[in-house]
Amino acid sequence: MIDSQSFKDDVVARFRYYKLLADKTFSQLSHNEMLQMPSTESNSVAIIVQHMYGNMMSRFTNFLTEDGEKSWRKRDAEFEPMDVSKQDLLDFWETGWSTVFSVIESLTPEQLLQDVTIRSEKLKAYDAILRQLAHYSYHIGQIVFIGKLIRNEGWSNLSVPKGGSAQFNQQMKEGKTEGGGKV
Repeated sequence: MIDSQSFKDDVVARFRYYKLLADKTFSQLSHNEMLQMPSTESNSVAIIVQHMYGNMMSRFTNFLTEDGEKSWRKRDAEFEPMDVSKQDLLDFWETGWSTVFSVIESLTPEQLLQDVTIRSEKLKAYDAILRQLAHYSYHIGQIVFIGKLIRNEGWSNLSVPKGGSAQFNQQMKEGKTEGGGKV
């Protein structure tokens, strides 16, 4: 059986890994590139950041005591372009993550087993956290993919490069690189 501290450490490490992928993508994109939409039915990186910020603030504010879908959240507005700078987007991003990490790191073993609700659905707190891990990694995958589309040949790889698996695996065996969640 896994203890609650190990769960929190592991889930925070996973969140931090996915956040880092997005951070490395943001560093490669200009403000205008963050606003680009690959198609009329897709979202820009900026819109995904807006949505994730709204979700993080809604889900993790009063995590144990209120429904994760707050009445003050304007979810539909998260998908509308906002007139904000790249720095504003990065500030939203950091504030959202700070809230997520602060809540998760503060939970006691008993609280991880407590019932919470999201849109009136009852979940154990640890399951609600896992739900958010899946949600955020899904959107971060979109952010990275959009970044790759926009930067194309100018893209700096974030993980094991194409054709580099054997070399990476050898370095892992030799202890010359950290796994760090690389896929």
